[in-house]
Amino acid sequence: MSIWRVLLSILSPPLAVLDKGCGSIIIVFLLWLCGWIPGVIAALIILNNPNR
Repeated sequence: MSIWRVLLSILSPPLAVLDKGCGSIIIVFLLWLCGWIPGVIAALIILNNPNR
C-alpha cells in the first residue's frame, strides 16, 4: 500500500478502493455516508487485505 493510497483513503475513501470492485466501493461509500471515520477505517482495511 503506497502513501498515496493512504492519503486518498483519508480524503475520499470511495476513490481509494475504486480498483477493488463494485462491492467494496458500495460498502465504503455507505460507511462514508454514515460517518467519515467508518469509511476511512473500511477503506484502510480493504487496502491492507493481502488476499485481494
